[in-house]
Amino acid sequence: MSIAAPPAETAWLMTRVLGFDAMEEADLAAVLETATAFAEGELAPLDRAADRAGAHLRDGRVVLPPGFHEAFQAYAEGGWVGVAAPAEHGGMGLPEAVALAAFEPVSSANMAFGLCPLLTQDAILLLEEHGTADQKARLLGPLVAGRWTGTMCLTEPQAGSDLGLLRTRAEPEGAGYRISGQKIFITYGEHEMTENILHMVLARLPDAPEGTGGISLFAVPRFMADGTRNAVRALSLEEKLGIHASPTCVMEFSGAQGELVGEKHRGLPAMFAMMNAARLGVAMQGVAVAERAFRRATEFAAGRIQGGGPILAHPDVRRMLLTMRALALGGRMLTLGASLATGARRALLIPVAKAWSSDAGVEAASLGVQVHGGMGFVEETGAAQHLRDARITPIYEGTNGIHALTLLRRGLLRDQGAAVSALLAEIASVPSLAATAGAVDGAARFLRAAEPRVAEANAVGFLEALGTLTAAWHCARLLRHADAPPAAADAARAFLALILPRAARAAAMLHEPPPALLATGAIL
Repeated sequence: MSIAAPPAETAWLMTRVLGFDAMEEADLAAVLETATAFAEGELAPLDRAADRAGAHLRDGRVVLPPGFHEAFQAYAEGGWVGVAAPAEHGGMGLPEAVALAAFEPVSSANMAFGLCPLLTQDAILLLEEHGTADQKARLLGPLVAGRWTGTMCLTEPQAGSDLGLLRTRAEPEGAGYRISGQKIFITYGEHEMTENILHMVLARLPDAPEGTGGISLFAVPRFMADGTRNAVRALSLEEKLGIHASPTCVMEFSGAQGELVGEKHRGLPAMFAMMNAARLGVAMQGVAVAERAFRRATEFAAGRIQGGGPILAHPDVRRMLLTMRALALGGRMLTLGASLATGARRALLIPVAKAWSSDAGVEAASLGVQVHGGMGFVEETGAAQHLRDARITPIYEGTNGIHALTLLRRGLLRDQGAAVSALLAEIASVPSLAATAGAVDGAARFLRAAEPRVAEANAVGFLEALGTLTAAWHCARLLRHADAPPAAADAARAFLALILPRAARAAAMLHEPPPALLATGAIL
């Protein structure tokens, strides 16, 4: 059984439902078929053994599981690192949405492996948008070719998600800077799959103001142009619940040489190019693990005999499996739809896609364990690994609670609800969704009129309602097509029957919360 969604189905969804028109459907399907074949042939066989082996730090070197080095070289040689990079720098020059769709089978096959090329692609995007002509000429080629990889160095031990508290310093020296400080949770911060690693580091200049307005962005290589080692190293690797094969590093910069990217004190806006791309990638990880968990659970249910026949025939098992498939489909269309959107609609949907799809991945993976029963709770079947791996996705690239606040403050309150109202008006034009759209609109009006802490207390519920409704809208649009792939049509009907009612419930639950929720003291 395949580990990922059918490429032809995804190509159909993108071109016929989501309005992707930069490529012919057949050409898009061919790209996705090649990506899926690579993922199934090269990456999936490594997944379980890599989870057991993990990544380890030995004498300053990060040792990755067997096969990862060769797999990354094959991935790079296939051009997949630069799938959306400009042709002038060695890339394929395909749209971002194609790269995102091609990333799904990679994450289905081996989520821990996929994190490395994901961040490299995002570093490429950052440099395309904010690098100087000279930086693009020097830095993009090795990244696009997969000779270098990229990292995103934001978080510090004392700061967490509050980047205004970061302490990493950047001291001017000649034409460059010396970077000093410690960063944590740095994915693939050290490894030996490539000849170099380019760290994208947030730090403060000596004259920087306090808060996020005083942060600058620097490119810091592991090795300098002359081959000497820069003053950056991995101090330790985190012991994690899942994605064991992905090295999550504590990185120390001890006067490392770096160069400014973008304007001084404007590092955070520049880094958002990388962060938003990564958020869409994490959303797709949620989709990928939901799809993979569904396919594993379906295969198990077909062969598990209980009560005189396979448990696949039992209505409650079918309910769980259809819910998993529906969550994957809804998340896929929500995520790809966000990547294809522009302007205010894109800004509105990125936090929704990241949070909703990653939560969906965890739910689907948990249901996959349930379908397996006791065999899911042990490691033999692989169902538990999906749940362990998926659990990070609602946390990294901004916790889902933070994305709910982003939706509230930037997506709803900043423009007096214009972007949300425009989306809901389109959804309400579908007769079967009009009542739910009205309920979500009422929730939006409640939040706009509420006191700030009351609105914040309800932000997660509003994101759930808006995300569920938007995904249902895509499902309803899918079902308008008589030639919809049968499996996708079944999943869309399951979404409307099993998942859509959650939107109205979430909207109805927005209310004046109990005093204990609004208080700031201890909860005893």
